[in-house]
Amino acid sequence: MKPARFDYARAGDVADAIRLLGSSDGFNKPLGGGMSLGPMMNLRLAQPDLVVEVRRLDALKAVAEEGDCLVVGAGITHAEIEDGKIPDTTNGMMRFVAGQIAYRAVRNRGTVGGSIAHADPAADWPTALRALGAEVAIDGPDGARVVALSDFQLAAFTVALEPADIVTALRIPKLSPGARWGYYKICRKPGEFADSIGAVVHDPDRGYTSVVLGATDGAPLDVPALADAVRDGKDVEIDDAKAALAAQGAVFDDYGNQIHAVALSRAIKGAFAS
Repeated sequence: MKPARFDYARAGDVADAIRLLGSSDGFNKPLGGGMSLGPMMNLRLAQPDLVVEVRRLDALKAVAEEGDCLVVGAGITHAEIEDGKIPDTTNGMMRFVAGQIAYRAVRNRGTVGGSIAHADPAADWPTALRALGAEVAIDGPDGARVVALSDFQLAAFTVALEPADIVTALRIPKLSPGARWGYYKICRKPGEFADSIGAVVHDPDRGYTSVVLGATDGAPLDVPALADAVRDGKDVEIDDAKAALAAQGAVFDDYGNQIHAVALSRAIKGAFAS
């Protein structure tokens, strides 16, 4: 199937992209890598009136270290992260996560900002970057703002963006040299959408510990009881993860309970495996 008829414009800069996205009352969408929007348009799940290409904008490809944060432009591709073309300030976590995403052809064009803005529950970056405590830099008609990723993704495919807003960068806290991280994804076969994702970051030098469950039916889920266990140096087995999820009211079927508990337990064990 081919997409419904749409208009196309190439933005000259971020301000131009914002102007174009807000230029009418229609349904307008920015286009970066197109790894999600393209298939959705072909299946007519999305039928934008105007597609605004932002892939070539230098401002969305910028990377800088600002104090305790690494600022990664929204247009940076998964492959650029996987290949180490940006500074490694997460002790290898971002490179590892990037290399787990789909297939190389997708990683060559898909962008970190596009993944965050699309907010697919089974995507890697919403879970991994939430565990890292990342923030989302947004620009729009009302000016620039920064939103914690935990407040940005509201539900499955639902984020805190107005129609003419655009994600410009991710602000990712640097990990201390002694920080530990774990990331475990369950897929039916390599490259497929995840059935469950467990992510943990433990950075005692910064007093920061986070355990996040992804690939649920909604936004990634913080699991504070397991973060407390990690902070206290306790072993976390599958039954412990099940109990923690049940205690905070997370409801899954038997299969979901099992795979989510396995992903969380293995992510935590992986963080301290060596």
